Amino acid sequence: MTVHDVLTGWTAEALGGPTVALVFFLLRRARTRRAAARTAGQPVPGAAVLRTYTLIGVRAADGQPVHLPSSRPAGTVLTWPGPAGAGEQFELTDAVLPDGTYAAERRCLYGD
Repeated sequence: MTVHDVLTGWTAEALGGPTVALVFFLLRRARTRRAAARTAGQPVPGAAVLRTYTLIGVRAADGQPVHLPSSRPAGTVLTWPGPAGAGEQFELTDAVLPDGTYAAERRCLYGD
């Protein structure tokens, strides 16, 4: 075994690992940049759309409308526990309100 063989084998081993790591790093970086370049309005395939719904006819203690974030589709009926302990049912709609939220219309009011 000559010195040339030892140096050649050592160089391949010493540079092979970092080269593979560098290739993986560059691929990961390109993938991250591509994901960051997507605009906020562009939906991600398979992801649920999060909407903020305003419960029509319901006010919080400070007098502001009650907002409810949800990823459920329009037509879904949700039960919101009111402050008096009575449950209220609201149906989620596709109607957009002037503040940019979606309307959740009251279906019924029932007690325990």
